Amino acid sequence: MSRRKLLAGLSLAPLGLALTRLAAANDDKPAARRTWAEPSGTYASRNYPNVEVISHEGRKFHFYDDLIKDKMVLINFFYAQCKEFCPPMTANLVKVQERLGERLGRDIFMYSLTLDPRHDTPEVLHHYSMMYGTKPGWTFLTGKPENLESLRIKLGFRDLDPVEDADRSNHTGVILYGNDKLNRWSACPALAHIDEIMRQISYLDPGPHKPFV
Repeated sequence: MSRRKLLAGLSLAPLGLALTRLAAANDDKPAARRTWAEPSGTYASRNYPNVEVISHEGRKFHFYDDLIKDKMVLINFFYAQCKEFCPPMTANLVKVQERLGERLGRDIFMYSLTLDPRHDTPEVLHHYSMMYGTKPGWTFLTGKPENLESLRIKLGFRDLDPVEDADRSNHTGVILYGNDKLNRWSACPALAHIDEIMRQISYLDPGPHKPFV
């Protein structure tokens, strides 16, 4: 079963991703009270590929150093020619954008990475972002196919079944969210109710205050 299909049917508790380390900054708490469970294969966010990516505005970045390091982020995969799942997913992310308000682009950032970099040039992604009225702080990313493929694998958007893995639509529909400074990561379905998404990503912030809810 693909990750997208699996997450669509799961309850909306925070979800672990393979190859990501859902680090608990609250290690002094009993294990039963931790919000973020350790996955079977730990993977520190600082080891994410630092490959070059290009934004929908034509700017070049090193993925980890420029976009992830010490930041709170939301990451999803999509492609512009996706007609079934990506449009409602992106529309739901627009709601997330609105709920984040002034924090978007200031201390929390959204990144949408293409699964089809050969087609999705910066110009195509710029048109896509304009269609949905995205704001500064939400960046659409493309680049060399091998760089985007490396990111897809290392971020955990893959299926062990090679047939399922070859279907790029199976890698849409999930929001990976994290706080790199705390190495705190989890994921949720991108089509979950907006209130549930905001509740889940509120775990990015340390302390009892949950400003996104």
